Amino acid sequence: MPFPQTLEANPRVIFFTDFDGTITLQDTNDFITDNYGMGLEQRRKLFHAVIDETDTFRNTFQQMLDSWNMPFPKVLEILKENITLDPGFKDFMVWAREKKVPVIVLSSGMVPVLETLLNHLLGEDLMKDIEIVANETQIRPPGNSLDKPDGWTILFHDESGFGHDKSLTIRPYAEAIAKMPHDQRPTLLYAGDGVSDLSAARETDLLFAREGKDLVVYCEREGIPFTLFNSWHDILEETQDIYEGRNTVRKLAEEGLKRHRTNSMEANGHVKPTMK
Repeated sequence: MPFPQTLEANPRVIFFTDFDGTITLQDTNDFITDNYGMGLEQRRKLFHAVIDETDTFRNTFQQMLDSWNMPFPKVLEILKENITLDPGFKDFMVWAREKKVPVIVLSSGMVPVLETLLNHLLGEDLMKDIEIVANETQIRPPGNSLDKPDGWTILFHDESGFGHDKSLTIRPYAEAIAKMPHDQRPTLLYAGDGVSDLSAARETDLLFAREGKDLVVYCEREGIPFTLFNSWHDILEETQDIYEGRNTVRKLAEEGLKRHRTNSMEANGHVKPTMK
């Protein structure tokens, strides 16, 4: 259900999530770019520019897609053969259905890709429970066809520097919830992994960041509270604790930061302080 119907159903928790590298174990756009486009080295340079705020995600993402040079159906075929679902996501969706927890996917990818992969990996039944907010595809010259390498491109969701500013979807929920009685307010959660999630990182009560990915670096630098996850089994366990009142988002964020610093110490021999 779209806003505001989602709130009118009085859920205890509303879960927003990225798709690529979060619901899936691989990032679909990175996979095509690294293996069929500009390559890993050039892509990483672009992403570092986004993290360093010397370029926009919208601009770098367009450059990635321009390097693909293949028909859109071929993109879908490659992704269906190579992309896998996080092993805990289906269990999370089954639980979310049982508890009537809305799941809203906010993606910098393209709707036809998400729909194809969710149908393929998750199944049509559970997929119906997911609201998708993402970019679209559009026909362009000279090919003017999805079936031609030079006939299509991305149609960005909005005019922001992200192409899809995920905060614009979350913010109306947060603003409406702030006006509700405290004991009736649902908890807003978000899961992500990379640079496309930077716009959403500050918008919810708790951020789940996939361990070892770019989003963790950004959150540390900006002092944004987060907790780590390795799979959706981690997310399910902690979301259940929040839902049942066994834990709070503040405590989970504190535990997540402590766990991250411990992991950093084990990996590097020292702990890097969170940057403010």
